[in-house]
Amino acid sequence: MDRSTQPSLVDYLARYDSLVEVGIGRRTDVARALVAAGKTVTATDVQPRSVPVGVGFVADDIVARAARAPGSLYDVDAVYALNLPPELHRPARDVAHAAGAEFCFTTLGGDQPAVPVERVTLPRETLYVARTQ
Repeated sequence: MDRSTQPSLVDYLARYDSLVEVGIGRRTDVARALVAAGKTVTATDVQPRSVPVGVGFVADDIVARAARAPGSLYDVDAVYALNLPPELHRPARDVAHAAGAEFCFTTLGGDQPAVPVERVTLPRETLYVARTQ
């Protein structure tokens, strides 16, 4: 994710009151901005990560999670992921939709979505919103 796309991603995601970011890594700008906008954000990653004040964190493996019930962690309005590799599109979508949440994501540059999506064109970024089955 190019840092210049952060404001447009935040503007779009701010339509949701509660969100989970899958695979936050070290890119915490969007989660931080969403919390500053009054949203509830929990970040996940397979490794323990430092997150900004106000952002919750839970160590979680989205692939393992897809094989079982999503749990209360995913009881949110939207699950989102930034620069998500194709092998994680389906498990993340399945977890979000099993919990009744929207799933929005960006890809790693030229990667195409591995699940059916609606494309949302933002300045300098394409956000994908997974369709429900």
